[in-house]
Amino acid sequence: MSSIHRSALAAALVAGALFAVSACGPDGPAGGDKGGTAAPPPASASATAGAGGGGVIGGITLPSGIPTSLLEGLPKTWDDLKKWKFEDWDTWASKHVFNNPVVKDFWNPDNMGDSKPADPAPPTAKPAADNGVTDPEPPVVKATPVSRPYTKQPSGKVFFSAQGGRGNCSATVITDLQHPGKSNLVWTAGHCVHEGKGGNYFKDLVFVPAYNNSGASSGGKKAPLSELAPLGTWWADLVTTSPQWMVEGGGSGDAASQYDFAVMRVHNQNDTGKSLEETVGSAVPVWFDAPRDRLSVSAIGYPLYKPFDGQELYKCDGGRPTRLSFDPKRPSMLTIGCNMTQGSSGGGWFATMPDGKTALVSNTSIGTQEHTSLSGPYLETVARNALDWISRKQ
Repeated sequence: MSSIHRSALAAALVAGALFAVSACGPDGPAGGDKGGTAAPPPASASATAGAGGGGVIGGITLPSGIPTSLLEGLPKTWDDLKKWKFEDWDTWASKHVFNNPVVKDFWNPDNMGDSKPADPAPPTAKPAADNGVTDPEPPVVKATPVSRPYTKQPSGKVFFSAQGGRGNCSATVITDLQHPGKSNLVWTAGHCVHEGKGGNYFKDLVFVPAYNNSGASSGGKKAPLSELAPLGTWWADLVTTSPQWMVEGGGSGDAASQYDFAVMRVHNQNDTGKSLEETVGSAVPVWFDAPRDRLSVSAIGYPLYKPFDGQELYKCDGGRPTRLSFDPKRPSMLTIGCNMTQGSSGGGWFATMPDGKTALVSNTSIGTQEHTSLSGPYLETVARNALDWISRKQ
């Protein structure tokens, strides 16, 4: 199988390839200083501290340099996360508070245009090809433009600041069972909201539904904010991603990619009184534990690198997904043929449920160097618990 890649922003910035330099360090809007390392957890803690601030979970030595506070409260094995209830997730999340103060009008057309996709870096792990959980790479599928107006779609763009630059991803408006018809929830990739490996959440994190709805910025044209964000700019006030991504996520495709998802709760910076779902006019449910052998999947996103420009919404009708795994103990990722490039990360993967409704079954996480296929996490119990927590916290 072709080499797999994706990146946290830190790796991209070290490489100097993805981000334009901007005033987003400690004195800029992003801030970004990492907090100090907390005292080690007691010996009775489920996850134990390892050398250099790493740790051990289920006998697996975690990367060094991880703040021990990040390990406190974790279960003895990653598999035990499936047993977590709302209270367990709430306790964990309360230790890792997301702070994203609104900087009104920060995301103007220039700052949006300067942002780069939170994508690729060389792989650090090989697919687990010999254990029956990785299939041959599927045939490439050419992405096709999504018809305008985009206001008929639950899709949009995520923008954020990190140390040294600004990034963007794709994302999807999802339904909220606790607030039917009035959801403010957005689904994207973990690497679109958090640095991974003991790092921090990104700053200035916003969702822009129906980005470039009219095509005003297509073809390199300049467009006002009203055209780029016709439905407003929605700031995240609560975010969660998987503990696996926060502890292990890094600059390339590996086992952490198998849990590379995130959920954001957002609000309109101009406080229109309407929810995101009411404003957009649509939202999709998340289909957890979807039957792999009965899925026909389409991926949607805003690819930015050539031959795309990040201003158009594209989709790949990938059909039945194949499997990709870096760790056989974790759910194998879904893989489809698709030539979308960087920028499509976080975009929704959709399938039709037995009742005929369209549902989200994954999100773009990683892709091949040759841009021939994309892979996304299989959403099961851990993802369900994350959504349940953020929904009930409102």
